[in-house]
Amino acid sequence: MPTRGTGANPQTDLFYVKPTSRQVLLCAPQTQKLGESVVQHTRGVFLGNVTWAKFPDGFPNIFVHDVDKLKGCHVTFLACFDSAGAIFEQMSVLCSLPQYAPHSIKIVLPFFPVGTMERVDIEGEIATARTLARILSNVPPCRGGPMDLLIFDIHALQERFYFGDSVVPVLESAVPLLLRKLEVLTAQTFDLETKEYQHFTIAFPDEGAYMRYHSMFPEHETIICAKVRQGTKRIIKVKEGEAAGRHCVLVDDLIQSGGTLLECGKMLKGMGAVQVYAFCTHGVFPNKAWKKFVGGPFKTVWVTDSCPKQTEDLKGVEPFEVLSLAPLIADLLEMPGQTENIKRGAHGAGEGLRRMP
Repeated sequence: MPTRGTGANPQTDLFYVKPTSRQVLLCAPQTQKLGESVVQHTRGVFLGNVTWAKFPDGFPNIFVHDVDKLKGCHVTFLACFDSAGAIFEQMSVLCSLPQYAPHSIKIVLPFFPVGTMERVDIEGEIATARTLARILSNVPPCRGGPMDLLIFDIHALQERFYFGDSVVPVLESAVPLLLRKLEVLTAQTFDLETKEYQHFTIAFPDEGAYMRYHSMFPEHETIICAKVRQGTKRIIKVKEGEAAGRHCVLVDDLIQSGGTLLECGKMLKGMGAVQVYAFCTHGVFPNKAWKKFVGGPFKTVWVTDSCPKQTEDLKGVEPFEVLSLAPLIADLLEMPGQTENIKRGAHGAGEGLRRMP
């Protein structure tokens, strides 16, 4: 007599869930626009529907639609932890999804917001990066095993070790977006007379940024900046490299107040740089600190849409240009064989949104 789960008629077996290649993307309210763009960049990802509301007392009233269709699917949740309340709301959904029997769950958290509080320097400080990692590590497991947690340019690579075994941190970078942008700008500056291109020199505001990112720019010259003590002050100096006559691009993981980045930009300009640019994956800009950059030393400051609220503030504001993470996330979600099995004519990037039927 066949046992449950291996019976002759698995379609009617209570414990049998047939795996499917269907991928469903669920979005936090802050990442809805980004999620729609991700779907348009893929061939086999469908957009799910979540209603985010609140009860009169202010606590979340959340409803995930069509949960019966999540059974056996590969579910991705596009999160945005931009406040303590948002963490509670979205963790409520993440902790509930496994009960609907998806084959796998993947969490995409573009910005890990407490990454800069990853260590304790004075007894009594709380390393909230470890706290959030522990919270995420307690999402219940599903049939497909440990969940992937995709994070872009986490502040400190060692934070991966804060997570438990139930979550696999997958640390990605948005630097490929910058490399593509520089390729386009280089091609646009080709001089027909001299047969030369405009070359970019990559600058780093400190040694930490250099150690983190320099290997991603093997074909570019580099400049390393550093803060040095001069009397009672700490000033920015160039530790290594030459800025004169160069087009310099400062690269770091995030911008908070922006003070160090602005000092570096002014210094490179003062040393004779032709143009100075900046690229930071996460434009955090507390208290609208982005206003400091208006009229500053930068020709362009590139950030991504990892912080949606700030992205809205930067629309049409010079010198900012927002690069979307959508194509990078789409590449990470594509499953092997999808490009062969699904013709672009039927499910192409230009067809509009595919919502879960």
